[in-house]
Amino acid sequence: MTNKPAPETPRTASGRGGMKEVADRAGVAVSSVSRVLSGHRDVSEVMRNRVFDAVAALGYEPDILAQSMRTGETMTIAFIVSDISNPLMSEIALGAETTLREAGYAMILVNSMNQPDLELEYISLMKRRRVDGMLLSLADENHPELRGTLEKVTVPIVLVDRQLKKLENSAMVFSDHRSGMEAALERLHSLGHRSIALINGSLDVRPSRERGKAVRHFAKVHPDTTCTVRSGSFTGSFGYAATRELLRESARPTALVSGSNQILVGVLRALRELKVEVPSDISLITCDDSPLAEFMTPALDTIMRSPKDLGTQAATTVLSLLRGLPVDQPHLPTTYQQRASSAPPPTL
Repeated sequence: MTNKPAPETPRTASGRGGMKEVADRAGVAVSSVSRVLSGHRDVSEVMRNRVFDAVAALGYEPDILAQSMRTGETMTIAFIVSDISNPLMSEIALGAETTLREAGYAMILVNSMNQPDLELEYISLMKRRRVDGMLLSLADENHPELRGTLEKVTVPIVLVDRQLKKLENSAMVFSDHRSGMEAALERLHSLGHRSIALINGSLDVRPSRERGKAVRHFAKVHPDTTCTVRSGSFTGSFGYAATRELLRESARPTALVSGSNQILVGVLRALRELKVEVPSDISLITCDDSPLAEFMTPALDTIMRSPKDLGTQAATTVLSLLRGLPVDQPHLPTTYQQRASSAPPPTL
């Protein structure tokens, strides 16, 4: 019986010597390899490709800890989200992560489960982990300790559809919730609806406040229309309770707008239990598209936005702050997508 030689283990370059091997194979200086791997902007595409080809061929793995000690950068961005189970948040995170990865950054995603105190703990934890920047989509902008906690953060912060004024080294990226809401309300009004209710989310976050403002403004412009806003939590249980309460009223609304995907689950459950048909008995519009909305029966009219674009814009903004570049405060559009869940009220 003969002993077979062990299979050859792929050779992995590491450390400073490994970087020299990469440089020799790519035909560039060691300093050029360092600039490419650190994501330096002043690098030609030809050099970048040569270095990455050499890295792939050699199996080179940079020592991230040593690199961060030299540069003071960890090449990581934290993203704290209020509820990752919400498909909207998942899409936002995907847009952010894709953009950051293309720029050479890793993203640490943490979920606060809609607990404001946990958000504060995560902000402090990410600060101790020395992340290079933070993206925040918080459950509560009005938490009494939030501003004090954020003022101790020295890295760039981007608030994702959240609003805190006069916060140093920060920026905000918004969705224009009013435009899509106003278009939806105009559609309902044109169909003859004169009693419309918004089942809104928490007023501790900007999207709900903006949607509520849009409804109240619409009511002022259209005095022939009664507009009701019920605000609460972004949960199916709130959507369920609010829907049943609204439909028990003597002058019940002929159209409902659901303020989120989570709220929508409760709205639909209540309508089914009460045997209220959409759109023959009541019209229904929801905020933020879900993968199944267009395949439901009837397909749901939706106030839409691109969550992936919102994440992309947030990541682009934090990268600009890191590079000392000027940033604006973009308002990404929302639109109204008519499908099959709105119709004239049953009295017409």
